[in-house]
Amino acid sequence: MKRWANIEDRVIPTIFFLILIFIWELIVRIGLVERFILPSPSDILKAFPKIHPDIWKHILTTIQEASIGFVIAIIFAIALAIIMDNVKLIKKAIYPLIIVSQTVPIIALAPLFSIWFGLGILPKVVVVILVCFFPILVSLIHGLESVDRDLLNLLKSMGASRFQIFKLVKFPASLVSFFSGLRIAATYSIMGAVIGEWLGGKSGLGVYMLRVKHSYALDKFFAVIVIIVVLSMILFKGITALQKILMPWEHSQNKK
Repeated sequence: MKRWANIEDRVIPTIFFLILIFIWELIVRIGLVERFILPSPSDILKAFPKIHPDIWKHILTTIQEASIGFVIAIIFAIALAIIMDNVKLIKKAIYPLIIVSQTVPIIALAPLFSIWFGLGILPKVVVVILVCFFPILVSLIHGLESVDRDLLNLLKSMGASRFQIFKLVKFPASLVSFFSGLRIAATYSIMGAVIGEWLGGKSGLGVYMLRVKHSYALDKFFAVIVIIVVLSMILFKGITALQKILMPWEHSQNKK
């Protein structure tokens, strides 16, 4: 029954997706929507050979920006989560400000970063850091706070230090929440890099999207969107695979 449920979870979304693609293709082919407004899925597929020679350098630039920002966001989030977990005064002071900061649209801050940091890689990396930092931090703090208090009290009664408690209990217990935040942040990282590239730059998928949009080549524009989705899903699946490697016990429990 479990195996059949897993097959259903994969087959049903796939069938529904194919139905949507068919309806989209049909609407464009019968002329309900003009191709210059909304290209059909077949038009988008035909655009890939057209962009193939030039798109790779843009893909590599976006991946570089997203990877650097993602790694820095992880380091900052882990460090701040540990500090906030151990010093409650800092958490009470900083946590509300972090929540409020997420109400500011990142698209409104990106132009400021271009003014402050120029048109190089730095403003794109800063955007990625801001986009990825929050979900990692919040998920890790939630994981650290959800540890069994009886177990913590037991370790304290045995004379365990804060570092030992964190190493042996808190961090392992928070890994599930931590990886949940990583998966969300991984998909955001590509989006953050593209948003940063919209504001200026020499290469990147965001820069390429602006160029083809200005030339009204919407089939190429949608082709780049497909590439962004694929890159985001690869990162998502990569984080999931890493979780299975580092947490094999969690995977075995889900199978039962």
